[in-house]
Amino acid sequence: MKKVIQRTVWMLTAAVIAVMGIVGYYHWSLPDSYYIGENQQLSLPQYPSLSISQQEAMLTLGNLSVSREAEIQWMGCIPIKTVSVKETETRYLIPCGTPFGLKMLTQGVLVVGLSPIETRTGTCCPAQEAGLEKGDLILSADGQAVSSFQDLSSVVSRSNGEAVSLEVVRDGETRQILVTPRESLAGEYQCGLWGRDSSAGIGTITFYDPATGLFAGLGHGVCDADTGDLLPLASGEVMPAAILDVIPGSVGTPGELQGSFTSPFAVGTLLNNTSSGIFGILKTAPTRSSALALCPKQEVVEGPAQILTTVKGDEPAAYSIQIEKVSYAAHTPDKNMVIRVDDPALLSITGGIVQGMSGSPIIQNGKLVGAVTHVFVNDPTRGYGIFAENMLEAADSLQ
Repeated sequence: MKKVIQRTVWMLTAAVIAVMGIVGYYHWSLPDSYYIGENQQLSLPQYPSLSISQQEAMLTLGNLSVSREAEIQWMGCIPIKTVSVKETETRYLIPCGTPFGLKMLTQGVLVVGLSPIETRTGTCCPAQEAGLEKGDLILSADGQAVSSFQDLSSVVSRSNGEAVSLEVVRDGETRQILVTPRESLAGEYQCGLWGRDSSAGIGTITFYDPATGLFAGLGHGVCDADTGDLLPLASGEVMPAAILDVIPGSVGTPGELQGSFTSPFAVGTLLNNTSSGIFGILKTAPTRSSALALCPKQEVVEGPAQILTTVKGDEPAAYSIQIEKVSYAAHTPDKNMVIRVDDPALLSITGGIVQGMSGSPIIQNGKLVGAVTHVFVNDPTRGYGIFAENMLEAADSLQ
């Protein structure tokens, strides 16, 4: 009898721990807020074991509920979490898949490296001695705003060895750093740092909003190649571009779309560079495609889908993929889906996902669900995607 009781207690304890683990997993992995269409109910088709208990509206505008709460439950009775549900008009966006060129000027000068200089008394690195670090953003020198590395070099050259006060942003905090330039063997005053003040490249436009002229591209931010940090955008232009060649990807070696600007005249303006993509205004729609409804993230499901991407010239084509996994984890804003290319035509050209394809829109069930963001280096047929909803939120914040 005692053994039966012990076994029963053990089984009940294991069951409670298992339930707590399931509840904890869903509580951590599910978002705290959702968007739905007008007069619709929140549903989570990806999770058949979860149900939604709708609650009263939190805020109303006339007779239209614009925000309310809902309780997510497991097995119809065990509470997971209470979430915010916001009603909004269905947004219609033009999926693009077209290449675009970008020219960026950074806000200030980004420190991308520190290197010693040779002086008459030996080797030294004034920047390192002063406490400057790779990834620091220099906004001004001796009170003079610096918008290029040349601006910074000019202030340092005129210092005659006197300390220069630098306004530096590091980890979101602004600080003052005094650096004392040293005279090199060439007779120039230097600090011993390498800086970057601009960037240029080619990417893919995800969508264009015909109501506002806003566009979104890449699905991830433009980062410095040396530091990995997001480049702070001061200003930038959108340039017309075309794909000229493709370097196919292979295991361990990412492929690449190779292209060039097709005109010296800008077709738009860059407004923001974020972890969810790069955003701006275009003078005209980049494609004649029809607008599609935006798919809320909770309606994205595992299964067949398509991507629009350009592998030659400037005209996109549709290729089949599989959405293998959907994730709502907030700490991976640009890695919401795992996708796999299964279209024989695209595989024969690119080997799968290649650099430059980032931003290619993902379409499922006739709706815009997201964009390609990254390739798996060890399996170029697979990669990550971002929800279109996340990109639209970042685009709307510019208005």
